[in-house]
Amino acid sequence: MRLIKSLLAIAFVLIGLVFGALNRQLVHVDVWISTFSLQLGLLLLSVLLVGAMLGGAAVTAGVVWPLRRRLHGEGDAASGPDATELSQARNS
Repeated sequence: MRLIKSLLAIAFVLIGLVFGALNRQLVHVDVWISTFSLQLGLLLLSVLLVGAMLGGAAVTAGVVWPLRRRLHGEGDAASGPDATELSQARNS
């Protein structure tokens, strides 16, 4: 499984390198504060990477952290009664 993941990662890196090499046109980008020029391939790959990172951060903040907080907060109550409570209930 690790080999397949490594091969997929290498394949995607190679695809990204080819994509960047084939799109060498300069693009002028205005981000309201400043203006700069980048190669089109580098710009698109950078925007894709930043978008994936922001999306992952949004999912982590919106889904993962609340689920972990709920799991750890309800961990004691959700596990049910412990053995001493069960034995006391049987003896009464």
